[in-house]
Amino acid sequence: MLRFMPVGDSMTIGSAGEHTWRYRMWQHLRETYGGPFALVGPRETLYDKATDAPTSYEYADPGFPRAHLAGWGEGWLHMAPLIGEAVRAHRADILLVSLGLIDLGFYTNAEQTADNARSFVAQARAANPRVRMVLLPVIPNVRAESDSAFAAQVARFNELLAKTAADLDERRSPLLLASPPESYDIHRDTYDGTHPNARGEHKIAAAFADAMHQAWDLGEPYTAV
Repeated sequence: MLRFMPVGDSMTIGSAGEHTWRYRMWQHLRETYGGPFALVGPRETLYDKATDAPTSYEYADPGFPRAHLAGWGEGWLHMAPLIGEAVRAHRADILLVSLGLIDLGFYTNAEQTADNARSFVAQARAANPRVRMVLLPVIPNVRAESDSAFAAQVARFNELLAKTAADLDERRSPLLLASPPESYDIHRDTYDGTHPNARGEHKIAAAFADAMHQAWDLGEPYTAV
C-alpha cells in the first residue's frame, strides 16, 4: 500500500462545494497506478466560508479518500511543527506539498519561508527516513499583478525552494521539485485570482502526477487537463 499525503493551504483544503485537486489526483492514480494506494492525513474536511471554519464535508463528490493535512490560512510555518506526527501516525510514503503563498503574504519573507521548508523536510524525515516528497513552487496569485514587492518575494522563494530541493535530496528520501502547472492562468484557472476552479484543480494535480511519473516512473502522465 502506497500512502500519499496532500499537504497544503487553502488551495489544497478547498472549500464547500468543490472537488479539490486532491480528488483529481485520486482519480488519476486510480486509473494509472498499478497497485494499492490511499490518501492519508489527520484531516478530512473542507473550509466552510459561511462559518469561517474547516468544518464542511460538502464535497462535490464525497466518494473518495478525503484525508489530508491542509488548512485555510496555513503555510510552511504552521505545517512544519505538525508534519512529523502526521507522517508517523498515518505512515505516509509520499508527501504532495503545495505551500508558501500564505507565508509570503502574511507571515514570513522568502528566506524565513525557505528555512521553514527545510524544517518541514527534517521533521518529515525524522518520522520516516524513507519518505518521498514532491514540492510544488508557489503559483503567484492576483496580488502579484499589482504588488511588485510581493511578486519579487514569490520569485525569490521559488528560487530558494529549488535550492532546498537540490541541497536536501537524498537517494533514500527523494525530494522532488515539480514544475509549475503548465499554462496556469489565474484568470481562467481560478475563481477569485487565487483558488483553483475545476480547470485549476486538474492542472495542479497534473503538476504532481507528471513530476512523479517523470522522476519515479509512478503512474502515467496526466491527461485530463
